[in-house]
Amino acid sequence: MKIRIATYNIHKGVSSFGSRPRVHALKQALTQMEADVFFLQEVQGRHDLHAARHTAHWPEQSQQDFLAGDSHHAAYGMNAVYDHGHHGNALLSRFPIGSSRNQDVSDHAYEARGILHCVLQTPKGDIHCYVVHLGLFGGGRKRQTAALIEAVRSSAPPDAPVIIAGDFNDWGNRLSEMLCARLHVTEIFDENLSKPSIADYMNTITNPESRTVPGVLSGLAANIKASLKLSIKPARTFPAMLPWLRLDRIYTRGFTVESAEVLHGPAWAKLSDHAPIVAMLELKS
Repeated sequence: MKIRIATYNIHKGVSSFGSRPRVHALKQALTQMEADVFFLQEVQGRHDLHAARHTAHWPEQSQQDFLAGDSHHAAYGMNAVYDHGHHGNALLSRFPIGSSRNQDVSDHAYEARGILHCVLQTPKGDIHCYVVHLGLFGGGRKRQTAALIEAVRSSAPPDAPVIIAGDFNDWGNRLSEMLCARLHVTEIFDENLSKPSIADYMNTITNPESRTVPGVLSGLAANIKASLKLSIKPARTFPAMLPWLRLDRIYTRGFTVESAEVLHGPAWAKLSDHAPIVAMLELKS
């Protein structure tokens, strides 16, 4: 079974400059992505001030319900609450959402964060999805990653397919190693990399064409170069106009990655400060 997914920090449905409403354009953009499942961050469940100021361009529904429309089911995890509204993470899915639970992983009072766990009911069985938005400070992100690891271990069977996606704010790529080692997940832009084996090195040495010293050295250099490529980092997604920082991620378990890309440029920069990632996955049999 193939499943198309996307992760996107939608910046509360307003433009990065001037806070102009972008909810209707965002809905069109999501429709064009044709994803089966959307992992969304900074979704405005309610915002009375925007609703009053932009009556003609602000939907009466919550953003998660408006963006889901008739094609997707929606689950929402409220994280930040203020006098005029609230926002958090959301998951939109073409598949029925069997259950959902939002876990507060805020590290301090000024930065509300959460992990939204949803179980999708697909024809091939349950898929456990986690929508994540981690904090801006390194120490907090490390503690939140530990909470994420515990959440996945306690809520998803060890052989269950898992997708973890969202805004990790991890521009230094310090969290991937811990996540991959403890949850046996793979970041989608690392999925198709293969590490040279001992046999590869032995073949280099025993290959008749490379039995000369220069030939052996050349072959070993090629394998070392291939090994270094394994340190490839997640895609650049911020800012959307010209992505430089590697903030947004998709980690999977039980899937192979058929394709993955970042959608960026002037049109996307008008919608949010983050660029979305879209990926096609295939469930392993």
